[in-house]
Amino acid sequence: MLLIRAIVRPEKSPVVMKDLFNAGFPAVTKLSVFGRGKQRGLKVGNVTYDELPKDLLIIAINEKDKEFVVETIIASARSGEKGQAGDGKIFITPIEETYTISSRKKE
Repeated sequence: MLLIRAIVRPEKSPVVMKDLFNAGFPAVTKLSVFGRGKQRGLKVGNVTYDELPKDLLIIAINEKDKEFVVETIIASARSGEKGQAGDGKIFITPIEETYTISSRKKE
């Protein structure tokens, strides 16, 4: 199994979550976060906003679904045809073990 963490613009997260649900991936954890990427924040006039609001979406998937899920997230989260700075980032890491708390079942 894999853990996908996608950092996306807050206005894009409902679209990403809807598209994942429609694609058969309903289980998503969403957190509101603040941070900055390579663009180092946003400068408006003389004011620099160092920390920008983002949403962190966390999804556990089977390895065979990786490319499909990544493409779904990119298509849903990207701004316009070419995208732009601040659209987000996707991180993928392996999951060693999972347990269902209610049943104590190791999966």
